[in-house]
Amino acid sequence: MKLKIKFLKWSAGFPVVMLNNKTAESLGVYSKDRVFLKTISKPAREISAIVDVIEEIVAENEILVSLELKEKLNLKKGQFIEVILSPMVNSLIFIKKKLNNKRLSQKEIESIINDIANNSLSEAEIALFVSAMYDKGMNFKENIFLIKAILKTGKTLKLKDKFIIDKHSIGGIPGNRTTPIVVSICASAGLIFPKTSSRAITTSAGTSDVVETLARVEFSINKIKEIIKKTNACMVWGEGLGMVPADSKIIVVEKALRIDPESQLLASIISKKLAVGSKYILIDIPYGENAKVSLSEAVRLKKKFKQIGKYFKKKLEVVLTKGDQPIGNGIGPALEMIDILKVLDPAQQGPEDLKKKSVFLAGKLLEMTKKAKTGQGIKKAEEILSSGEAYKKFKQIIQAQGGAIKKLIPGKFKRNLFANKTGKILKINNKAINLLARIAGCPTDKSAGIYLDVHKDSKIKKNEKLLTIYSESESRLNEAVKFYFKNEVVLIK
Repeated sequence: MKLKIKFLKWSAGFPVVMLNNKTAESLGVYSKDRVFLKTISKPAREISAIVDVIEEIVAENEILVSLELKEKLNLKKGQFIEVILSPMVNSLIFIKKKLNNKRLSQKEIESIINDIANNSLSEAEIALFVSAMYDKGMNFKENIFLIKAILKTGKTLKLKDKFIIDKHSIGGIPGNRTTPIVVSICASAGLIFPKTSSRAITTSAGTSDVVETLARVEFSINKIKEIIKKTNACMVWGEGLGMVPADSKIIVVEKALRIDPESQLLASIISKKLAVGSKYILIDIPYGENAKVSLSEAVRLKKKFKQIGKYFKKKLEVVLTKGDQPIGNGIGPALEMIDILKVLDPAQQGPEDLKKKSVFLAGKLLEMTKKAKTGQGIKKAEEILSSGEAYKKFKQIIQAQGGAIKKLIPGKFKRNLFANKTGKILKINNKAINLLARIAGCPTDKSAGIYLDVHKDSKIKKNEKLLTIYSESESRLNEAVKFYFKNEVVLIK
């Protein structure tokens, strides 16, 4: 059926169309069904979209499209488009095959990823695939197929330099915001660092959430090339670039499910590194109680990363770091950026654990690229940091991304929490801290979060302050406080 395009200032966050009741009846579709759209003009462009059926606004010969569809298909008001009922997709058969613990071929995985990228699978169907990966896992071949399929569906950043580097943490540790510091140190040393990061999935903040407190993180690929040319680096939101669109859609579902399958974690990280052309890759795997992985799981994951790096002929190193407690003092976008600025600025005193880990990771990259001799990387990184060169570089990157250094203010509502006895901090529960910060409003409310006054093994006296919860909402703050007292967030012995 050919229908005339109609626009309103309407965005749904994903491709959606509205049809008149009679038109929907003629097509045999109902609300929440999918239709397949194909442009009549050449070259033909096509996509699947979700249907909403309405009585008014749209005439029988019209189709009202969301802004997402207008942009994706480059549609113009009044043009005609071919609309048919979306056929049953084969990828659902392959997803069920994985649920039955069967191995998938390259073509089958490509079919699933293509359908995700083309919007032919609903979020519920993507959730089924995520659940299948989480429950049944994937072997080495399937992981390689998944990485290639994700990479194939998106754009790539083509940079001409032999020293293109990247660093990634598997996440899960509150306050583990080393990336902006590592990027600044390495870019100061002449390395090219096109850092694309995600927003928070299961934690209180992702690197993009944090950088966004000072600067923009969404740019076109051409603009990113300009930023890198000026500064040697960038710190941007990867999902907004169209580099790995299928991965971006999977991450949205992972956030809703609060799960992060190992096979998807491997594919997500490596596909992003390949998309930006990284030649040297450093993977940080924090392990420990209440981290994403135990030590034995970290060792297994390290082996898998190394195998994949070898397959793609990349210089890839993996470091295992202790992740049994938060790093730094601030947890939440603004509070983590405050910690970062204190570490970068030689005139200030930042959290020692955050500084130490950042210098360690930067040192590894300097050694991998021969910018520092073996065993001298940490020393070189410390010199760059203490000289103020890294801070200067950070400010340059922030400025190139349309921002500026400014004073960040935590949430206007706060509550101090105190020790109920004298003793030693036996444990700070990472998962509980992340959830506590999210209840307070993270990462949506940039100024929400937690400021920790203690770390594991700290000695504490009764009625001394343990932490402060910040929120932009009094009701959210109250809910966070209730959560704190109902759960074992900080254990004193």
